[in-house]
Amino acid sequence: MEYKKVCLMYRHEDYAVDGIRSALGLAVENMYAYGVVMDTELPPFDEHGMETIEMLRDMEGDILTTVPANVEKCDFTAITIEELGEKLREMTHIIPYGIK
Repeated sequence: MEYKKVCLMYRHEDYAVDGIRSALGLAVENMYAYGVVMDTELPPFDEHGMETIEMLRDMEGDILTTVPANVEKCDFTAITIEELGEKLREMTHIIPYGIK
């Protein structure tokens, strides 16, 4: 059985928290799930948001970001655009999530 690898891409802060929960839901359904916050600085996450990210990481997923401030404030994993391009080649599904 080949596992699906899904990347949800967030560019607007209104959708990022919900999108991270969606990534966790996919991980619960036995998919490798990643979220990428692009070009948007988010406010620090509350305890519930941080727990969601930790659960996703426990299931071999992650939340990545191209914005250095999100690494500091939200404990996301840094990724460059070039690295993201390589990561997307590994995915079976790429979902632009709530792009405005």
